[in-house]
Amino acid sequence: MDFWKEGTYLGRARTGAALPHVVTVRDGEIIDITSRTAPTVRDICEMGDPAGYVRSAKGESLGSVETVMANSMAHDGQQKLPHLVSPVDLQAIKAAGVTFVVSLLERVIEEQAKGDPARADLLRGEILELVGTDLSELVPGSDAAMAVKQNLIERGIWSQYLEVGIGPDAEIFTKCQPLGSVGHGSDIGLHPVSNWNNPEPEIALAVNSRGTIIGATLGNDVNLRDVEGRSALLLGKAKDNNASASLGPFVRLFDETFGLDDVKSAEVTLEVRGPDGFVLDGTSRMSEISRTPESLVKAALGPHHQYPDGMILYLGTMFAPIKDREGPGLGFTHKIGDVVTISSPKLGALVNTVRLSTECAPWTYGVRRLMGDLAAEGLL
Repeated sequence: MDFWKEGTYLGRARTGAALPHVVTVRDGEIIDITSRTAPTVRDICEMGDPAGYVRSAKGESLGSVETVMANSMAHDGQQKLPHLVSPVDLQAIKAAGVTFVVSLLERVIEEQAKGDPARADLLRGEILELVGTDLSELVPGSDAAMAVKQNLIERGIWSQYLEVGIGPDAEIFTKCQPLGSVGHGSDIGLHPVSNWNNPEPEIALAVNSRGTIIGATLGNDVNLRDVEGRSALLLGKAKDNNASASLGPFVRLFDETFGLDDVKSAEVTLEVRGPDGFVLDGTSRMSEISRTPESLVKAALGPHHQYPDGMILYLGTMFAPIKDREGPGLGFTHKIGDVVTISSPKLGALVNTVRLSTECAPWTYGVRRLMGDLAAEGLL
């Protein structure tokens, strides 16, 4: 997929040293554009014209796109060959949940099933019959949505997930801390307590501190369905674990070739290939999202909450995998060694391998270490 032949891309790569360098793609090469003017991705995102700066920035080649991306898939965290890491650094990593009707209904089913995938299959038909309407046609917070809410309350199946799915307020949560996300080729982590989990293929927006959306990337909001299904108060345990937030391979900056309308019309494809020969695939269409990307950004960032280093915002997924893997009615769950590919024609492909969070490379590179490394290279 030669997505990089058009557009303006921003990312990070390591070349053996601890400090990740800021990179772009130019004429099929990965170009290191790290400088005192912009030593971090955050600095570029805060500029008035990020794409213009990236296109004009001087730099040196680290190798071809194909070579560096292949290195990224093969690296063990120690090699000195140039390889990609998460394309963002100091930004807050936020996520919106229950933004698609399919995902909404699956969250209700998780809650009702109390983490039991076998019971979920039985409940799915019952809840769809009880809902009695096409939720995808409802505008969250509208009078019609509130009428559906009242009907569901009377039927005894109102859920906190329906509240954020069709109610006035979006669900916004913290996915991980700055510098805590992983990138293309890295392992992604599942908490060892989970026996029912899934990938969540999404588009994530790059947003500056002023609330301006300046680009987009692909993301995997790894989710533990059994943990969240037991209680929504366990959302942090279900969502925020070592290596559970994947982003990449690059942020595509908004320019004359790519903008918010492209995000809204994008299709995101998921493929899971397991060591057992199992294959799961499907496509999410951003046109089916129930809340606009702009409204989700405003729900997260504004006069009520500031992010001085900007944020990355996962937009949610409509892909709730229910294909049986182990047996009839048991649905889908990951196996260690699954290779997850999330792709979209204008954003490329993000590929990760599933491990336990306890077996993924530990997160040791924090903000203090980044500042020290930047200072040591004379970039601060």
